[in-house]
Amino acid sequence: MGSVPGAGKGRGCGRGAGGVQALGCMPWKLSKQKEVGLEGGVEAESGSSPPLSPPPPPPIYHEKQRRELCALHALNNVFQDGAAFSRDTLQDIFQRLSPSTLVMPHKKSMLGNGNYDVNVIMAALQTRGFEAVWWDKRRDVSSIALPNVTGFILNVPSNLCWGPLRLPLKRQHWIGVREVGDVYYNLDSKLRCPHAIGPPDELRKFLRHQLRGKNCELLLVVTAEVEIQQTWRSDTS
Repeated sequence: MGSVPGAGKGRGCGRGAGGVQALGCMPWKLSKQKEVGLEGGVEAESGSSPPLSPPPPPPIYHEKQRRELCALHALNNVFQDGAAFSRDTLQDIFQRLSPSTLVMPHKKSMLGNGNYDVNVIMAALQTRGFEAVWWDKRRDVSSIALPNVTGFILNVPSNLCWGPLRLPLKRQHWIGVREVGDVYYNLDSKLRCPHAIGPPDELRKFLRHQLRGKNCELLLVVTAEVEIQQTWRSDTS
């Protein structure tokens, strides 16, 4: 299930994970101008124009958490398209993956309830001409060439809930992050609405903070061409 916040909600429902809050623009008033009238050459003073309204924020697609389908939600949120992938698509990929193709031990999801691992995510991206680049946490995120990266998928520990109750247990959880309208957003499916992270500098702070945590991994979602040419790195020579 996805949602597109209305214009009244602005860019997210609060402060972003990077501590950035969207600021409104000061209206720009056009100065009064002297212009010559068309009849009789009489000079007339035009009235001041009304203040320019800031453009409305772009719509943001945000899927909410269902069952254990966080991998599906993260993929669709990164692509900003609820039809990019479906549960059936991911389940078919899971069923056809053989042990010889796995990057890491494959978690069982025989009932189609979700909890898909990185192998399913990587294979799903390849069906759309994209690749997942596993980020080496020994490197600083300043070397990521952000303009060449479509989005980010993080695997982070998350509290396990039973209905409204939050259990003292943690489980790995996939979240999507991407840029919409020059602002990066945390599109975690467990959030009530997208959280604005901010511009590129704030995104890098957000990623550094996440990667300092225990059991956190980062995938860069890039086109196949970018992956082949390694242009997701700003330090390539």
